[in-house]
Amino acid sequence: MNTQQEVLSILDEILSLKGRSAGFSASTPLLGAIPELDSMAVVALLTTLEERFGFSVDDDEIDGSTFATVGSLIEFVEGKLAA
Repeated sequence: MNTQQEVLSILDEILSLKGRSAGFSASTPLLGAIPELDSMAVVALLTTLEERFGFSVDDDEIDGSTFATVGSLIEFVEGKLAA
């Protein structure tokens, strides 16, 4: 499984980006840069990541820096998978 491609696919699905995530790189900003990524979308995104990757996220594990960029989100997912 390619973590980056799966995370981009989830972003596209949850935020209804209609394929825009295909042009995202690790440095693409998320929180504050993509209007679709509001508080409700963050909850949906976390829930979907938990379901697709098979891990759970505690409230104290996340903050705004997790969603700063595509790369920071991928690093978070890879860290959870390695744990």
